[in-house]
Amino acid sequence: MIQFTDVVKRYPNGVEALKGVSLTIEQGEFVAIIGLSGAGKSTLLRAINQMHTITSGSLKVNGVEVSSLKGKSLRRFRRGIGMVFQSFNLIKRTTVIKNVLAARVADMSIIQSLLSFYTKKDKIIALEALDQVGILEKAYIRADQLSGGQQQRVALARTVAQQPSIILADEPVASLDPVTSAQVMNDFLKINEALNITVVANMHHVDLALKYARRVIGIKEGIIVFDGPAKGINRETLKEIYGRDLTEDELMGEK
Repeated sequence: MIQFTDVVKRYPNGVEALKGVSLTIEQGEFVAIIGLSGAGKSTLLRAINQMHTITSGSLKVNGVEVSSLKGKSLRRFRRGIGMVFQSFNLIKRTTVIKNVLAARVADMSIIQSLLSFYTKKDKIIALEALDQVGILEKAYIRADQLSGGQQQRVALARTVAQQPSIILADEPVASLDPVTSAQVMNDFLKINEALNITVVANMHHVDLALKYARRVIGIKEGIIVFDGPAKGINRETLKEIYGRDLTEDELMGEK
């Protein structure tokens, strides 16, 4: 469970990215965050694993006050939270399976990690993760030989191999074409449903947010202006979130 209570995030330049945000996300939910660029979407998302520290208020994940964590306790906490970015962050000149196995390094001894000594269990976990995103047959191909969509699916498999309870996705399909974007979002949905992993995705593509997420949070100038089922959003609601009517291209994530 993720609990924000009166959370404020103020940057050193005085900008208040979050203004008294309160919300609860239950385990196993699929939540999309939508809003204009600069509305506070990424700040909200990245506060969950303390990539951004909050200024005031309370932010708890599974009962743990996130702002209290430092050093080893913070690293241990982050093991339970996967992160998928717009950029795939793969090691391009090595194989897909080795990229996914990188998620297992934190559970290895220093000697094991230096020697890249992965156990049979680690390899099984990595292969199962690739199977879950439908690219098991690419396991021993170099990452730089894959398409952008396939690389993002490898990034998602690497996160799944981490065995997190929560996956945070920051604009995960922003750089992909519409067909590939739908494939990747299908993978997120399958993982959410099959493994009961909470997915919180910051989305530029409004149409995909409404199609795949069960719950949508609309944020405007650091304030939550909508929080409810995706099926409850209409054009008037979107106008409240974005401050104007969106064009068809904007609904589909076009600049």
